[in-house]
Amino acid sequence: MNKYVTIFVLLAVAVGVGLVVWQPQLLERQPQSVKLYWFIPDGMRADPNLFTVFKWAQEGKLPNIKKMMDNGTYGYSIPVFPSHTPTNFATLFTGATPLVHGIADGPMHIEGFPLAKPSAAGFSSVTKKVPPVWKLFEKLGKKVTLLSVPGSTPPELEQGITIRGRWGGWGADTQKVVYEPKEKLAERKSAGRGFRLFFLGPRLTDFVDKTDAAGWTSAPASFSDAKEATLSAHGLSVYAYIYDSTDDKVENYDHVLFSLDKSNPSGFVNLTEGQWSDWMPVQLKFQDSSFDSDVKIKLIKLWGSSNFRVTVLYNTLNRFITTPSSVAKELTENVGPMVDFADDWPPQLIYEPEDRQTFLDEAVMSLDWHRDAVPFIFKTYKPDVFIQDTYTPNQMLESRWWQREIDASRKEYDPKNAEAAWSDILKMYQGLDAIIGKALKTGGKDTLFVLSSDHGVCPLYRVVNLNNLFASRGWLKFTIDPVTGEPTIDWKNTKVIYLKMAYIYVNPDGLDGNWYRASGPRYEALRTQVINLLSVLQDSNGVKPVQNAIPWEDAPQFFELPIDRIGDIVLEGTLGYFWSEEMDDSLNIYEDPLTSGYKQSVDAKKNDCMWTPFVMMGPGVKKGGQLSAPISNIDQLPTILNLMGIDIPSYVEGKAAKEVEQ
Repeated sequence: MNKYVTIFVLLAVAVGVGLVVWQPQLLERQPQSVKLYWFIPDGMRADPNLFTVFKWAQEGKLPNIKKMMDNGTYGYSIPVFPSHTPTNFATLFTGATPLVHGIADGPMHIEGFPLAKPSAAGFSSVTKKVPPVWKLFEKLGKKVTLLSVPGSTPPELEQGITIRGRWGGWGADTQKVVYEPKEKLAERKSAGRGFRLFFLGPRLTDFVDKTDAAGWTSAPASFSDAKEATLSAHGLSVYAYIYDSTDDKVENYDHVLFSLDKSNPSGFVNLTEGQWSDWMPVQLKFQDSSFDSDVKIKLIKLWGSSNFRVTVLYNTLNRFITTPSSVAKELTENVGPMVDFADDWPPQLIYEPEDRQTFLDEAVMSLDWHRDAVPFIFKTYKPDVFIQDTYTPNQMLESRWWQREIDASRKEYDPKNAEAAWSDILKMYQGLDAIIGKALKTGGKDTLFVLSSDHGVCPLYRVVNLNNLFASRGWLKFTIDPVTGEPTIDWKNTKVIYLKMAYIYVNPDGLDGNWYRASGPRYEALRTQVINLLSVLQDSNGVKPVQNAIPWEDAPQFFELPIDRIGDIVLEGTLGYFWSEEMDDSLNIYEDPLTSGYKQSVDAKKNDCMWTPFVMMGPGVKKGGQLSAPISNIDQLPTILNLMGIDIPSYVEGKAAKEVEQ
């Protein structure tokens, strides 16, 4: 038996298929009354040279982070491979590597299930192999509140409060939708499945029919033939009346009227390009039930020809996505309809120049909502442990504009654009700082305050279409929908395929049916052939995008990954290059992406653009301290538990950072 397989088997026996059995005990160094506020904004990059967050704080630009630094200890933390959200949130909350907690990706594939869709969800709470820290806290009798925390749903708390979570496959997740007419689909066809949540889920951009307007009551006069479209999602249809208000003898559509029933005055809002509506109460549907919600609409862009680009925000709180269910109504009434984060993944606000301001609008809404939720939660629910996340930093740093414009190495770099981009980035960080400020003000003196993140975000220069590469070698067979550009894979005749985020699957006999890892001389020969191809792959600029291509047997040693949830080959990318699952008839291998940042399959130990802040303040923490070297994400939890006087579970691999202690 391969020695790394033996290591994994021994760990599996030690950890168990389910949850480790352990009894939490309090140490005597700290009182049980120490509380915790842990803020973990997704993708909050902090490094010594470019995203100099601690320098910004010292300069007074981030006053609340500075307060934490002056009254606590700060430094950097390094994510675990493959360096993205689901893996590192699981690492933060278990103090363990993927080899132990089992979250090797977001969409994971396990033996006995088809590869056509994920068979294990990395964002789902039920997928972790060891329990997260909130279960420990609840066993200790602490009141826990989780706000927008990946991996927290379906809810595991029995007595605490769970608000949303992200992508855990639980509740009515009312993500926003961008709408365009089908006339625009041809422009977007190259994105393939890029308009679906994580490329496989519901549509994030919906291309709808646009027809002559009919059946409208009391609609404004139009000096060109009025058009209409129906914008439907989450059980709600909003009708859009597109009209020309100018009597200038030119087809010049300039307004869109939105209605819930095409009649006046019910549900009408009239917008010109760039305008937002107020929040409007509506009824949405989930399964067979209706529920109260709210929508907010922006007319992002309106072409004179009557083509349009509209975004509809749906309140991301509802009674089906909080527990207790009453929390959704209480938060909506006292804080407002929730904008959890800007944009979606994959990002949709990258196609038109006007998308930039729309993103910034949503970013402000999300950060303001999270800021205002903090004092309400502290004062109303009085949690002993409050863990909070927002996805907005990740979305900004991955999006089309900001990382591209601050990057002096790019040919299109312009100092004026860079100055404006840095101003936007600072405002986003100041939004995070304001959230921390509310926590410091309302959390109480007996609270341990912690700021950290799951990963940073690195600059992205090129996308590598690996499946086009494999198709060009005859290893992958597919057809393309001529209307949408979405591919259909011929699994029976496909022998090699790349699937998110760092894995290649290989079988010389085809990959159809339930997947089981192949073996034997033909398998070894094909896998070696793929690895050899990847090792010599080279862009036109001479850069080799593949840093490492590791056989699955060696993944526990090289990347601390569990062999039961990874592909046949594990990829580590060269900085600036990322892989795409998408394929098209061009079979082009390289392309310049619209997005400008990424984090997947990067070795964070080699690249400080992946680093994050780690700041602590509160009982037992040294004041004015600075870590002498970065810690690992696996070290954050044991450091927190140590300061709270809580026994560290046996499965935790990290070590408490003693430098933070008084």
